[in-house]
Amino acid sequence: KQWYQRRVAITPGGLRGAMLIELALRGRITLDNTGMRKRSLLSRRVIMKNDTPCGDILLDEALRHVKETDPPETCQSWIELLSGETWNPLKLRYQIRNVRERIAKNLVEKGILTTEKQNFVVFDMTTHPLLDQCQKQGVIKKIQDTLLSRWINDPQRMDKRALALVYLAQASEVLEHAFSSLSDEDYDLAMKRVRELLDLDPDMEAVKDGADEVLWAVVASFFK
Repeated sequence: KQWYQRRVAITPGGLRGAMLIELALRGRITLDNTGMRKRSLLSRRVIMKNDTPCGDILLDEALRHVKETDPPETCQSWIELLSGETWNPLKLRYQIRNVRERIAKNLVEKGILTTEKQNFVVFDMTTHPLLDQCQKQGVIKKIQDTLLSRWINDPQRMDKRALALVYLAQASEVLEHAFSSLSDEDYDLAMKRVRELLDLDPDMEAVKDGADEVLWAVVASFFK
């Protein structure tokens, strides 16, 4: 299961940001070189590094869009384009449609969600209630452990997918849901460490050894 598929509650922009990060971590995309002139993450373009399909329909669709786009777009632009948030009708073709529904269907097939019909008087709505509580608790525990028992005061040494999950959950305003079971003391400590992460300068972090530039460009797109 893809980590980016585990939080269907993440906003459309958050999901698209997660796709870009996952493509980068799989070695498919990167940012263009800065050259002699130093440029901010928000001004650098996403370029193809390896066009080998990932075997995931959503990731491969995003990868194909990146490959076919000339001139390249920035991370911030890609988050908007993949979400369909553009006023340029020529770029609407880059939108990845029905992402939530497609992720939900995938999770139903994996036995994590189920499908139900709910009657709302004038129409029926298909919903996907959680079936496997262990998966949800696993995501919550991963976030809690990242900020508490496995906290490392150096983001470059942290698990990159866990780090991305914290940032994207915060950007989507669902992070506090993961803290509801914590004691007051642990809650305060977790929130303190979230604030420490939010206070970091993505441009400074991106040049450090072991950093993934696309990850920090996505973070900059949401928080800078």
